[in-house]
Amino acid sequence: MAKLEITLVRSVIGRPETQRVTVKTLGLRKLNHSVIQEDNAAIRGMVNQVKHLVSVKEIQG
Repeated sequence: MAKLEITLVRSVIGRPETQRVTVKTLGLRKLNHSVIQEDNAAIRGMVNQVKHLVSVKEIQG
């Protein structure tokens, strides 16, 4: 099953509270922090909400 490597590349300062909560829910803490999440519809939806703040790479494994 594929996984996603999600990296926070833009700051959440000055962003709406919903976007801040989404970033925190994804497991991202500070700038340039990366997490690996399962590739499913829920994660894709969260990434889509904050696509202007994160970078996503698909990895196998």
